[in-house]
Amino acid sequence: MAKKKKSKKKSILITAITIGVLIVVWLVTPGDAAFKQVNTWQRMTSPGALSAAHASLENNCAACHTPVTGAEAANCIACHANDKSLLQNQATSFHANVGSCKECHLEHQGRDQRTLEMDHVALAELGLRQLKSNDPDSESERVRQSFAVLMKHMPDAALPHSRVVREELLLNCTTCHETEDPHVGYFGDNCATCHATNRWNIPEYIHPPAASLDCVQCHKAPPSHYMPMFMSMCAKMLGKSPKSVSQCYVCHMITGWNDMKGAAWHKKSMSHIPSR
Repeated sequence: MAKKKKSKKKSILITAITIGVLIVVWLVTPGDAAFKQVNTWQRMTSPGALSAAHASLENNCAACHTPVTGAEAANCIACHANDKSLLQNQATSFHANVGSCKECHLEHQGRDQRTLEMDHVALAELGLRQLKSNDPDSESERVRQSFAVLMKHMPDAALPHSRVVREELLLNCTTCHETEDPHVGYFGDNCATCHATNRWNIPEYIHPPAASLDCVQCHKAPPSHYMPMFMSMCAKMLGKSPKSVSQCYVCHMITGWNDMKGAAWHKKSMSHIPSR
């Protein structure tokens, strides 16, 4: 027991001497010395280089970080609040109300790295956080509670496929992706029914065979096909005679819209040149 007490006293003494030496060194060091500059201490504790866009803030941690709480959205907003290209773009306008940035925008990854790592689960959790209210009878709190119960008790079998998780089903896909919908509303607005959130392609999807004649079940003709010149010129140039624009199979191949039967797509002229 006496040994332990002696060892503890020795540790305290060493710590006190170390602190004392540091204080003396600090006091005798000139005020303009690098040792006393805030930038020096910031560089010593930096977790990594900032991206090229934020490189000018490399030695100014306070521009983004607040003591104790860390990086805060308020510091980001101070610079990005007037970014009209971000807030007026339909796909990114949600940034005006999201309330947090650090979940998806990661810094200190190096000069050549993008600061964006889209996390749909984090976005859903931020949405639930915004619904939280101190009033248990408020509409937003009731909605949040119902979502929380749904997330807790939803079985895996209820998920549309294995490439989405429960939280992602809370998001309204069309809020950000409406203008990217190649299905022009044919399949509704719940993209997660078929798609994953990390890519658009569906590995399991197999297009119906070339003999299929029901193209209009999934595809809609562009406005140009409804103009008089389509039937009188375009179709005739290909040597085709579709009875209506719904007969996509008369001119098109299933490998791609630009693969026309009897007319190769030429990138230089950006047009179809009949091979006959």
